[in-house]
Amino acid sequence: MTNSNSGSLPPPSYSSLQLWSLVILRIFIGWHFLYEGLVKLFNPYWSSMGYLIESRGLFSSFFISLAASPVVVQVVDFLNIWGLILIGFGLIVGLFTRISSVLGMILLFLYYFSQPPFIGLESALPTEGSYLIINKTLIELAALLVLFAFPNGQYAGLDLFLSRKK
Repeated sequence: MTNSNSGSLPPPSYSSLQLWSLVILRIFIGWHFLYEGLVKLFNPYWSSMGYLIESRGLFSSFFISLAASPVVVQVVDFLNIWGLILIGFGLIVGLFTRISSVLGMILLFLYYFSQPPFIGLESALPTEGSYLIINKTLIELAALLVLFAFPNGQYAGLDLFLSRKK
């Protein structure tokens, strides 16, 4: 079986510990995304508007402008909720894991830069913990980068069935 992600090179050889560590990381991050999406989906009062309005930092004008239109907020809410759910599901079951990892990194990048943990950019939103530059969002983004760099869905996930068809 060839690794479709690297052309004609053979698939990387992971030890059992390495493979299962990656799979567990993938499932944990997937659960976090899926659960966050489901909580937002089933909460009729949830909206991204407050989060967007409270944006701080270099890109705050972009995020605040999204909150200016109720229609745009509805689109942002829809994309956020279903993005979280689909990315989470893909990571949990190992389906389209590299795409899910990239889309998850993009979403986390947006979260990070809407509320960056930089000096002088304190937010009115409730927070837990004290962060400077590196927060849990950035750490989760880095973990998704690891999953992208070391794909594992084709060994322990539904990507296995996609890689067999090639």
